[in-house]
Amino acid sequence: MLKNILLSFLILFSFSISLIAKDVKVGLITKTETNPFFVKMREGADAKAKELGAELLSAAGNFDGDNASQVTAIENMVTAGVKGILITPSDTKAIVPSIKKARDQGVLVIALDTPTEPQDATDALFATDNYKAGLFIGQYARSMLKGKKNIKIATLDLAPGITVGELRHDGFLKGFGIKKGDKRIVCSQDTQGDQTKGQTAMENCLTKDPGINLVYTINEPAAFGAYNALKRAKSAAELKDIIIVSIDGGCEGVRGVKDGRILATSQQYPLKMASLGVEAVVNFAKTGKKVSGYTDTGVTLITDKKTRGVKSQDTKFGLDNCWG
Repeated sequence: MLKNILLSFLILFSFSISLIAKDVKVGLITKTETNPFFVKMREGADAKAKELGAELLSAAGNFDGDNASQVTAIENMVTAGVKGILITPSDTKAIVPSIKKARDQGVLVIALDTPTEPQDATDALFATDNYKAGLFIGQYARSMLKGKKNIKIATLDLAPGITVGELRHDGFLKGFGIKKGDKRIVCSQDTQGDQTKGQTAMENCLTKDPGINLVYTINEPAAFGAYNALKRAKSAAELKDIIIVSIDGGCEGVRGVKDGRILATSQQYPLKMASLGVEAVVNFAKTGKKVSGYTDTGVTLITDKKTRGVKSQDTKFGLDNCWG
């Protein structure tokens, strides 16, 4: 008799939990719909939501930096009754008031990939340590250029006021062992992480100083744009002496490392960010417990040209763990 009562209770408990998960709506707001990084993030969130029996609502900006679309998406998702919102903020300051309104209405808000300013404007952050990602490629570039004189650096950055870009840039400088304003930095241009703008930026930098031999790029599309500009401007022999380093670790980016267009990249893991985020929202819906603080989702330096003192993995590892 007791056994039957216990079995009935367990069945009822399992059924009630499944109903809770089924009724949970999770919002995902990315910077854009087309960037492979955010495509993989959406795939990860969707897969985890289906696994847990939750419903995923997704939205994105029209371009990187489109705060207005993200504000509208937050408002729509709160109206739709989401328990939590996962967001990669396009404008890390301007989005804060909208996030506060959502949190005031009991919605759990987690930043993915890019922290808000201030970081505690969201309940939690699941992200790559972007400073560390920049640090790794800076250390790598310094080791590869050890003993070389007359180093001339171009930095192809994201855009002013976006923390992910600033963290990566500052990490690169620290890893290379220089500070802002160092005379070896002969050109800095913003690219919005776009290949066409990356190519234009590199062309502008080469006009300013054709002797550039180290190029830091915010991401791999910008790196490919830089490579295209360099290939058009330089001989094959000259091109071999120019180092391009980057960050992201998408499949196309890792292939760029393998074929020599990029020397090294720092790989991050958007699927993991999104999966952990969905789990946190569903757990909040079930238990009322909010996740908090920063969760580092990992970063790995990918290169086929190892250098002493800098830990890395090869492109086989990179392709086994890439996205896009």
